[in-house]
Parts: sequence; structure tokens; C-alpha cells
Amino acid sequence: MADILRIIFAIILPPVGVFLQVGIGKDFWINLLLTILGYIPGIVHAVWIIARK
Repeated sequence: MADILRIIFAIILPPVGVFLQVGIGKDFWINLLLTILGYIPGIVHAVWIIARK
């Protein structure tokens, strides 16, 4: 159930989904940069981070 919420957050606001999964760290900052550069790459990265656990 928690993963579903994280994926929903990852689609709406990708850095929040990554933050909920791993906190503020390397993956969060990479995702923030990807989201700024392009929304879709941010979503893909966030879902990948959440799914790989």
C-alpha cells in the first residue's frame, strides 16, 4: 500500500516520491535535476527508484 502512495506522489511530483523512498540524498538531488530539466525523465527516475527496492 505504501508503494502505491509513493508511485502516485512520483507521478504528481517526482522528487516527493523519491524523498519518501530514500530521503534527501544523491537520488533525491538527481531526481530534482531531472524533473527541472524535463518532467517525464523525473517521473521515470522516481518510479525506478521506488520499484527497485
